[in-house]
Amino acid sequence: MIKSELILRMAQSNPHLYQRDIENIVNTIIGEITDVLAQGDRVELRGFGAFSTKERRSRIGRNPRTGAAVAVGEKRVPFFKTGKEMRERLNREDS
Repeated sequence: MIKSELILRMAQSNPHLYQRDIENIVNTIIGEITDVLAQGDRVELRGFGAFSTKERRSRIGRNPRTGAAVAVGEKRVPFFKTGKEMRERLNREDS
């Protein structure tokens, strides 16, 4: 599912709201999560999961096209850990 499909599904299940308002809400939520992660903090949505960042040290990588060694700088990357309720729901066996 992509963001536009999420907005469309939410609009279908909430016909009393305008689609542009739902789009603003989704964009605001994603923007806030991104801003908090950029500050180095963690975002936890109970039952869903937690967003955080991890530090990657600098290293020597390889250019896949030429095979030449390339210096890759230190960086922070996003990380998501699922919540207990989500894991249970994903791994539930239907009877």
